[in-house]
Amino acid sequence: MPTLRSLPPPSKKRKISGKNDFADTLKRLETQLISSCQSNRSLNPLADLLEQALRCDDPQNTSKAIYSLYRVFVVILDGDKLSPSPAGEEAKVVKAWLWERLNAYVDFLASLLQDEEKYLRTSALQILFSLLKHLSTTYSKPNSGPQFHALHFRRIVAALLLCPPSARPGSDAQAESEGILDADVRDMFVDTWLSVHDDIRWFFLRDSPAVLQKSPKSRQPAVNLLSILSRLTTFPTDASELNAWWVAELGVKPKMPKKKTGSQLSDDDDDDDPLPKDSADDDDDDDWRKFFDEPAPDDSAKKPKAPGARLHKLTLHQSLHSLPSHRAVFTRAWLTLLPRLSPPSTAKGARHTMTEEAKGSITRTLNVMHRGVLPHLTRPVLVMDWIGACVDYGGSIGLLAMNALFVLMKEYNLDYPSFYTHLYAFLDRDVLHLKYRARFFRMTELFLSSTHLPATILASFVKRLARLSLSAPPPAVVMIIPFTYNILKRHPALMVMIHRTSYGEGEGDDSSDTDPYSPTEPNPLLTRALDSSLWELVTHKEHYHSSVATLAKIFGEAFTKPGYAMEDFLDHTYATLFDTEATRKIRKEPALAVDAELGTAMFSQLFPVASALADGEEDEGVAEVQLDVVGQLWDFS
Repeated sequence: MPTLRSLPPPSKKRKISGKNDFADTLKRLETQLISSCQSNRSLNPLADLLEQALRCDDPQNTSKAIYSLYRVFVVILDGDKLSPSPAGEEAKVVKAWLWERLNAYVDFLASLLQDEEKYLRTSALQILFSLLKHLSTTYSKPNSGPQFHALHFRRIVAALLLCPPSARPGSDAQAESEGILDADVRDMFVDTWLSVHDDIRWFFLRDSPAVLQKSPKSRQPAVNLLSILSRLTTFPTDASELNAWWVAELGVKPKMPKKKTGSQLSDDDDDDDPLPKDSADDDDDDDWRKFFDEPAPDDSAKKPKAPGARLHKLTLHQSLHSLPSHRAVFTRAWLTLLPRLSPPSTAKGARHTMTEEAKGSITRTLNVMHRGVLPHLTRPVLVMDWIGACVDYGGSIGLLAMNALFVLMKEYNLDYPSFYTHLYAFLDRDVLHLKYRARFFRMTELFLSSTHLPATILASFVKRLARLSLSAPPPAVVMIIPFTYNILKRHPALMVMIHRTSYGEGEGDDSSDTDPYSPTEPNPLLTRALDSSLWELVTHKEHYHSSVATLAKIFGEAFTKPGYAMEDFLDHTYATLFDTEATRKIRKEPALAVDAELGTAMFSQLFPVASALADGEEDEGVAEVQLDVVGQLWDFS
C-alpha cells in the first residue's frame, strides 16, 4: 500500500521545477553573454536577461537575477564596451544600446531600495556602489586622469532622497511607500560609505541640494536628507584627514595651484569637470563654488570689477583634496535643507498650525546644530535667521535654539541684544515639566556664568525661578535651589535678596508687605527683582519631601560652601528621589509606640465600622458595610 502524503507531490514538483528553470535560464544567458563579450559577438541576450529580472515577482529569483546582471555588466565594463571614446560608428551604436540597458537596470536597483524584502534593499545598494566604482575606473584613463562617474552617483542620491516605490511585480511596498527612506538602507549608506569615504561624502553633499530643488513641493526629500546628515558624525577638520576613497584613482594627490597672494589662487584653465558628456555636469549654474564666491575687495571705486572673477578655480580632483571645498559643499547642503524643514513662523496661531512631524524635524536639527553643523560651516552666521526664527517660536524648539544662538554669539561674534530677554521669557511653568529641563538648566548656568552681567538681570532670573518653584515638582526644586545658591555665591550683590525682611516704600511708611517684583514684566531689567526677596525658597524648609527641605536650609547658613556641582542635581526624577529615600540609612529610629487607650479611642473615631467588627458587633448595618480602611482614611467629606 503506498504511503499517504499530506501535500500532492505534483504541485511541489512543479514549484521546484519552476525555480530550477529560472535559475537555469539565468545561468545560460549569463554564460552566453560573458562568452560574447570575450569574443566580440552579439550582446542581444542582455535584453532577455534584463527582461527576466524586471518581470520576476519572487524575491529570491529577483536576487539571483540582479546579481547575474551585475556580473555581466562588470565584464562589459572591463572589456571597454562603455569606454568614453569608442572607435567607429558601430561601436557608438553598441555603446548607446548598452547604456539604455544599464540605465534600466540601475533604475530597477534604485526602486529596490524601497522593496519589502530587506536583503533585496541592501543588495541593491551594494550593487549600485560597486557599479559606481567600476564605471569610475572605466573613465579614469591615463590621458584624462582620475574620474568619478557623477551621473550614476546622482541616480543613487535621487533614489535615497526621493525613494521611488519598488518596481518588482507583486511587492507590497508599491502601495505602502510614502517616500520615507528605510532605516536599514540609511544606516548602511551612512556607516559604509558616507562616513568613511571622502569622495562619496563630497559628491553627496554637492548633489543633494539639486535633488531638493527639483522637488520643491515635496517635504519628504528634505526629511530623508536630514535623517542622513544628522547621522554624519565624521567630518574632516584637517587636510591630512582626507585619506579614504571609494574610487581608488581619486586618492592620488593632485597638483594644487600655487598661491599668488595670501587668499587668491592662480588661474587654472582646465575644465572643472572633465567627465564626458554622459557623465559630466553640464549645468554650470549648479556650480557649488559660485554659491560661496565672495567678490574681491574694491580698493578703489575707479577700478572696474573683474566680471565673473572667482577666488578659487580648482578641478574636480583638486576640490576633493581641498578642505575648504568640503566645507563649502557642506554649507550649501545645510543652507538648502534648512528652509525646507518647515521653518517656524512667529505669526499669530503659528504654534497651532505646525505639525508634529515638522516639530520633530526641527528638533532633530537643533540637537546637532551646535556640535555637528556650526563648526564645519564656511560662515556660521549664514544660519542666523533660521535659528533666530526658532528662538522666536518658543517652547521646546526655542529652548534648543538658544544653545545654537549662544554658540554664534560666543564663538562667531554674533550681535543679538535681546538674548537675555528671550531667555527670560522661557522661564515659565512649562519649562520645569519638559523633558529638556536638565539641558535647559545646563545652558542657563552657562549663559549666566559671566561676572560682567548686571545684577538686575541676574536678580530677575533668580526671582522668577524662585516663584516657579512654588508649583514645581520636587525634582525641579532640587535643581533650582543649588542653581540659585551658585549664582548668589558668584554674585555677592544679590545677597541682599536673602537678608531682606521687609520692602521699603520710599514714601510715608518705612516698610511694606507688598512684594515689589513684577512677574508680568517681560524685560528682566524692569522687574524690580533686586528690590524683592527670595521668600519663596524659605518656604521650602517645610517642604513635604525631606531632600527639598534639607537643601532649602542652606540659605539660612553661612555661605562657606564653594558651590554645588549642578550635574549631581540635573538628572533627578521621582524615581531617583524615591530610590534615594528608600536606601537612605536611618540614624534615629522613628517613634512607633502609642498609648493603648489613646490609640483605641482614635481608632474608634476614625474607623467606626472596623471598630464595631473588631468588638464582635454583627448588626445588619455593620455587616453590609465593607471594610475599606484606606478609602475611609482618604475621605475628607
